[in-house]
Amino acid sequence: MGLGEADKSKEDASGGLAQKMATMDIQDPMYPPKRAATYVPPHLRGRVNGTTNLHETCDVRNTLSTMRSSSWNITSSDGSYGSRKSRYGGDFLGLRGSGDQGAWWDGKHIIGTRSQRLERELFGSHHDSNAINAGINFDKYDDIPVEVSGKDVPEPISVFTSPPLDSHLLSNIELANYKNPTPVQKHSISIVIQDRDLMACAQTGSGKTGGFLFPILSKMFQIGPRDPPISSGYTSYIRNRKAYPMALILAPTRELVNQIHEESRKFSYRSWVKPCVIYGGTDIGSQLRQIERGCDMLTATPGRLVDLIERGRISLSNIKYLVLDEADRMLDMGFEPQIRRIVEGEDMPDVDHRQTLMFSATFPRDIQILARDFLKDYVFLSVGRVGSTSENITQKIEYVEDMDKKSVLLDILHSMPRGGLTLIFVETKRMADTLSDFLLSSNFPATSIHGDRTQREREKALEMFRGGRTPIMVATAVAARGLDIPNVTHVINYDLPTDIDDYVHRIGRTGRAGNTGISTAFFNRGNRSIVRDLLELLKEANQEIPSFLENILRENNTYNSRNNTNSVRGRRRGTGTRDYRKVSNGSNNYSEYSNGNNYGPISGGYSNGGYGNGYSSQSYGNPSGVASQSWW
Repeated sequence: MGLGEADKSKEDASGGLAQKMATMDIQDPMYPPKRAATYVPPHLRGRVNGTTNLHETCDVRNTLSTMRSSSWNITSSDGSYGSRKSRYGGDFLGLRGSGDQGAWWDGKHIIGTRSQRLERELFGSHHDSNAINAGINFDKYDDIPVEVSGKDVPEPISVFTSPPLDSHLLSNIELANYKNPTPVQKHSISIVIQDRDLMACAQTGSGKTGGFLFPILSKMFQIGPRDPPISSGYTSYIRNRKAYPMALILAPTRELVNQIHEESRKFSYRSWVKPCVIYGGTDIGSQLRQIERGCDMLTATPGRLVDLIERGRISLSNIKYLVLDEADRMLDMGFEPQIRRIVEGEDMPDVDHRQTLMFSATFPRDIQILARDFLKDYVFLSVGRVGSTSENITQKIEYVEDMDKKSVLLDILHSMPRGGLTLIFVETKRMADTLSDFLLSSNFPATSIHGDRTQREREKALEMFRGGRTPIMVATAVAARGLDIPNVTHVINYDLPTDIDDYVHRIGRTGRAGNTGISTAFFNRGNRSIVRDLLELLKEANQEIPSFLENILRENNTYNSRNNTNSVRGRRRGTGTRDYRKVSNGSNNYSEYSNGNNYGPISGGYSNGGYGNGYSSQSYGNPSGVASQSWW
């Protein structure tokens, strides 16, 4: 090819490129496209024509990457927020670009498309052994006594129906294979749907999480997102990076908030609601990126939430629903200053402009006093013997000296049938690792969790325990509260706690949702301080009472009478069964309340310890590594 031909070829190529560039239609993303063709999102390409989904409801070509839910704001040219229509050219709030994510459009809830992959992740299969089912003793829940006090208490529901629940929520409940509401759900759903504040006590494993998630999500599905408060004091950059959740759920531990978050993901599936979770002990950057993508329902530990509020990344000014789960545990762990700052010291709406719910397995007097500050005209709900245990749990107390515990433990494990999960509780982190290593050396697949393990190791350990790859887990005391692990058939108290409430919450990891379970406790004279409460608890649950417990109780009484002392007692259990707003003289007139000044907090606490341990590989064992970040 000659030089002239080469120059001519270059001119033709450049001319052709210029012609192509001239014909390209580059549109401003904030104006309607000029071309007749409509954008088809990647996840919808290749589908058969005529398939109906939320993207056919409206043209979302120019909004998928910029428009978000109620958690985000778009600033108008004059610096103000403006109305929904002024921002979006229509009532366009909550629309997202993911096919399985729903939207809020023109005052209507647009349901996202189904995703088999996500449904398997969230709900498992109907044959999944790890899925909670209706349990062989579920019908016995109807015989559990329920105490409800308050003004104009709504009637409980008996089945999951619409109304009062939203029809889309019912479809998610069906996917989760939930057949019947538990007693706490029967009452709490009707109470919350009627916009009443609630303080609820229920035996562990009774469905408290669904008791607040179901009615809150149902109401959010029906009323849609809220506009953030109008303010001209922030720049658009800060405003676009700050989350404005509509619902806030506070819980004491990262394991519990993760568990609640997974449930909120499950029941908000295909809706406009975007759930998020934040907690300490892990990378804050990933959590910031998560809330930047949208945050309508936030589950958080108090410490990390305060941190992100101080960073200006979360505002509570849009909160409509506040939930305090395991409230007594949060106070026992010293979170009251953070909780009061979050509820009373930030920009959260006051008690008259939000709905507040408190849930826990126990509600001692100090928690009920706290309720006076956070709740308004609330309904008090007590389901079952609060501070007691479920009759679905068979409790066995064995007299075992400390030196014999390991050999007795091996005998128990050898005699157990395969297929279930075993949770063993000890008092110290060191013992958790020591006992786990001992079990591994004895050919039992085991792991341990406690506070010296990183968050990643903890999550891996819990994942492998749930899945049955390591069916034995040794845990310290903090793991007893809130964890909902299906198919735990046996709980062993290798070390008994000194507080009866701790014992209740530990053994409550089995016998959940109507299923049966076994609890075994190793007892000796070193545990004499708990013997009286333990005896009362066994009697209330109609359990077999070993004679050595009564003998040791008599020894305690004899010693105390000789020395004019009272036996050492943990915090009295069952203090949450009574509504302390009622007058102390026993009047049945509910309009009369005591002023609460005669309460006084009740001391009590929990042993140190925490979560931890997991796997750095696929093998069994206890990897090294100490968490360098804040526990919370």
